[in-house]
Amino acid sequence: MRVLVIEDHNDIATNIGDYLEDRGHLVDFAGDGVTGLHLAVVHDFDVIVLDLTLPGMDGLEVCRKLRLEAHKQTPVLMLTARDALEQKLTGFESGADDYMTKPFALQELSARLEVLARRGKGPQSRVLKVVDLTYNLDTLTVSRAGKSIQLNPIGLKLLQALMEASPSVVTRHDLEQRVWGEELPDSDSLRVHIHGLRAVIDKPFEKPLIHTRHGIGYRMGDLDADLTA
Repeated sequence: MRVLVIEDHNDIATNIGDYLEDRGHLVDFAGDGVTGLHLAVVHDFDVIVLDLTLPGMDGLEVCRKLRLEAHKQTPVLMLTARDALEQKLTGFESGADDYMTKPFALQELSARLEVLARRGKGPQSRVLKVVDLTYNLDTLTVSRAGKSIQLNPIGLKLLQALMEASPSVVTRHDLEQRVWGEELPDSDSLRVHIHGLRAVIDKPFEKPLIHTRHGIGYRMGDLDADLTA
């Protein structure tokens, strides 16, 4: 399950992320409404945790734009410190699928998200494929030439970003935001994780699929085939 958490309180976002990632889910973060809406529109998530009160654009507006302008039907669970019935009804009217009031139990949040994610999934599995590399987004399983490959959550995020964009280049900045959100790591972190990804995706096989564009970023694909296309 891939989850987008749009929450401006860092402690709450971190607690949600840690709890979900410990259970094998992939979590992306946004600390404001504008960034959250952008991520929700350009990427495919199984479910979104959306705080009502956000800087830049509140949760109600994010949800409305997601439904009415972007036409995205990703299930949304809205969080708020307000327990008034009127506020909840307003949230549902904006397009939210579920509602939880702070403080909440992480176990209940996780259970509700899994129900929403199952409800929102279509009948077909979502599988990315580049040459002989496949990544099933529903089961989070990766294989190349029929051989199973194990990746950590950061490796899976990088792989998805590269495979979705293939054969286009993904800039270093876009990859860093995809993995770490607004809290960017030190300059060597991305390089280290790309090196680790190459160690399992490329090195055991005859042809490399991950290619560096110096000073720009990285791309994935069969370089020989692309040059002759």
